[in-house]
Amino acid sequence: MIDDGARVRLVAGKARLLPATQTPDGLIPAKFSVLSPGTEQRRLAATVSGPAKTSGYMTIGGEQARGWLVAPVPHGAPIDPQLKGTVVAPPGTSVHVAALARFQLMAALGLTRLSPDRDLMSDAVVVGSGPVALGCVLELRRRGALRVRVLTSRRDAAIGRVPGVQCVNEVEIFAARLVIDAVGAPESTSRLLAHGGVLGLLGTPDENSMLSALRTHRGGWTVIGMHELAAFDVGRYQAGYAEVAAWLNVKVDPALVTSWCRTVPADLVPQVFESLGQRGKADEPITLFSWEA
Repeated sequence: MIDDGARVRLVAGKARLLPATQTPDGLIPAKFSVLSPGTEQRRLAATVSGPAKTSGYMTIGGEQARGWLVAPVPHGAPIDPQLKGTVVAPPGTSVHVAALARFQLMAALGLTRLSPDRDLMSDAVVVGSGPVALGCVLELRRRGALRVRVLTSRRDAAIGRVPGVQCVNEVEIFAARLVIDAVGAPESTSRLLAHGGVLGLLGTPDENSMLSALRTHRGGWTVIGMHELAAFDVGRYQAGYAEVAAWLNVKVDPALVTSWCRTVPADLVPQVFESLGQRGKADEPITLFSWEA
C-alpha cells in the first residue's frame, strides 16, 4: 500500500484530514475514495494506544467515460495504474456502481470457494446490513438465489431494497444451510447453522475470535474463509470485478444503486470517522469521500 499523498491519518483514535499534495508524474489524482466501516473502525481503535496509521484502501481516479480505476491506496492518495490490485470499471460505469462492485467483488471471489449447488444458495442467510453484506446479497442474487434472508437489527435497512431480500431480526438456530457472516462475528453466527451447513467468513473477525472446533466437528460444518485476497490472481481479480460491474449496470436500477450511496465532501471526513460505531448510522450503506476541488 502506498502512503504518499494519503489524505486521512488516524491518530490517537481520531481521523485527521491532511492537506492535498501535488500528484507525481505518471500517477492519477484521486477523485473519490470509499469507506470500509469495519476495517476503518479496527484501524482507528488500534491507534488509541498504538502508532498513527493512514486509512483506506479503495481510492477511485480517472474518468467515467474511459472506466474508473479503483486502487488499493489510502483515502485520497494518487493512483499508480500499474499497482497490483487496481481494477478498472467498464467504460461508462457510474462512480456509484464502481464503488458497489468493489464490495460485490469480495463476495464473488469468496463464493467461488462454495459448492455451486443452487439449493444451497436458496437457503442463504447473510448476517449484517453494511456494504460488505450488500455486496454479498447482490452476488447471491447474481448467482441465482431467489431469496436471501438478512439478519439485522435495522428494521428499515437499505439492503432490504434488493429484490428477493428479506430483512429479519431473528433466525431459528441450527436451521440455515448457508450462513455468510459479513460482520466478523463467527461465534454467534455459527449458531444459525443446520447440521452439515456451510459458514462463510466474509467479514473480518477480530484476531481473538474463536470458533469451537468441537461444535464444528459435531455439526459437520464446512467453514470457508472468504477473504478477497486469498489465492489472489491479478487477471482473476480484474475479470471478476468487470463481470460484477457489468451485471450491476444491466440488472440493477441505477436509481436503486444511487440510493445505497452517499457522497461526503473531504472537509467532513473527520466527522464521518467520529460517527463510526455510533447509533444512528447513515441510511446509505456505502460512503464515498469526494476529493475533487
